[in-house]
Amino acid sequence: MSDSPAPLADPHLVHDPVTGDGPKDVVVLGSTGSIGTQAIDLVLRNPDRFRVTGLSAHGGRVALLAEQAHRLRVRTVAVAREDVVPALREALTAEYGAGEPLPEILAGPDAATELAASDCHTVLNGITGSIGLAPTLAALEAGRTLALANKESLIVGGPLVKALAKPGQIIPVDSEHAALFQALAAGTRADVRKLVVTASGGPFRGRTKEDLAHVTVEDALAHPTWAMGPVITINSATLVNKGLEVIEAHLLYDIPFDRIEVVVHPQSYVHSMVEFTDGSTLAQATPPDMRGPIAIGLGWPERVPDAAPAFDWSTASTWEFFPLDDEAFPSVNLARHVGELAGTAPAVFNAANEECVEAFRQGALPFNGIMETVTRVVEEHGTPVTGTSLTVSDVLEAETWARARARELTAQTATAEAR
Repeated sequence: MSDSPAPLADPHLVHDPVTGDGPKDVVVLGSTGSIGTQAIDLVLRNPDRFRVTGLSAHGGRVALLAEQAHRLRVRTVAVAREDVVPALREALTAEYGAGEPLPEILAGPDAATELAASDCHTVLNGITGSIGLAPTLAALEAGRTLALANKESLIVGGPLVKALAKPGQIIPVDSEHAALFQALAAGTRADVRKLVVTASGGPFRGRTKEDLAHVTVEDALAHPTWAMGPVITINSATLVNKGLEVIEAHLLYDIPFDRIEVVVHPQSYVHSMVEFTDGSTLAQATPPDMRGPIAIGLGWPERVPDAAPAFDWSTASTWEFFPLDDEAFPSVNLARHVGELAGTAPAVFNAANEECVEAFRQGALPFNGIMETVTRVVEEHGTPVTGTSLTVSDVLEAETWARARARELTAQTATAEAR
C-alpha cells in the first residue's frame, strides 16, 4: 500500500491555497438545499471563522436565496435557471435597504461552475446529482479547498477528479467519509486493514425483497434517522446511497473494494469505522447531525466548537450492528461491480438510478424496479471508456445514453403492467 498514490482525502495533508489571518472565505454551492442551509447556519454562528462570498442554487427558492445573500452580505449569487433572474432581482431588492448595493448575479447552467472558480479559500459543493461535476472540477483547477458533499461528481468523474486534485485538497462532507477521514488520522495507510461504512438500513431494514414489491413513495421517504432531500432519501431506501459511498471511499482513500465493508447500524450513531492491522478499530460517533461533518469540511484541520450536539454519556443507550442483506438490497454489490469497472460505468449507474428514482416518485416504476432497471442499463452499457482517455464528454455521453435507456425500459415496464 505504501507505493499507492496519495489519497485525495488525507487528514495528514491539508491543502491550503490561501494563508493569512481572519475568516476563511467560503463559496456555498446548493445553498438552499439541506447541506447548504445547515452550512449557512454554521457560518452565521461562527463569523470569526468563516465568511461566505458566494452562493449558488438551482433557482426554485429565490426568496430564501435572497434572504441568505442579504444575511451573509455575499458578493455573488448564482442560479442555474435564467428564467428566475427577474424574480431573484426583485427578491434581492426587497431584502436589501435603499442604497445598499446588490450582489452580482450569475445565471445559466454554467453559473455554479463559474462561481466555484472565484476567489475564495473553500468551495462547499452541496449540489445534488452529477451536475455537480463541472463545479467540482472548476474548484480543484482553481486551487480551492473542496468541501465535498456532492458525492456524485467524484463517482461519475473519478479519474478526472483524481487527475486534478492535489493530496489533501478534498475534504469529504458525507457523514460516513468525514468519519473515515477523522479515524484515518490515527494511523498511516499502511496500517489500514479495512474501512467499515455504516448504513442505517433506511425505512425498509429487515424486509425481504418480496416485502418491498409494493412499498409506496411515502414509505420510501419515511427515513427513520436523517432528514434529507427526496432523491437522497429514496437512495437510502434502496441503499444505492451506500453503494455510491463505497465507490467514493475507494476513490478518496485508495483502498481496494474488497477491503471496504458495509454494516447496518440502525441508530446512526457510529458514522463509519477504520480497522487497523493490529486488530484495533476506531469508530467516529456523534448523534445524527450533518453540521458536524460540514464543520469538518469547512474548518479542518481546526475543529469548530459546538458545531453539533454531543452524546450524553450518562444516559443508557444500545448500539446495534447487522450484516447487509444483499438479496433484498443488491445495490451495494452492483456499485462495487461498476466501481471496479471504473471509467464511464459509475456514471451510467448513477444516471440510470436518478432516472429510475424519478420514475418511482411519479408512480411509473415499482420500488424493486429501480434496481432491476439500473442493473439492466449497466449490463447493456458493456465495456466502459476507461483510463487516461476518459474525458468529460465521455462521461456526459454515457450519462445521456443511460438516462435515455432507463426511460425506455421504464416505459416498457409501465406498458407491461398496464396490460
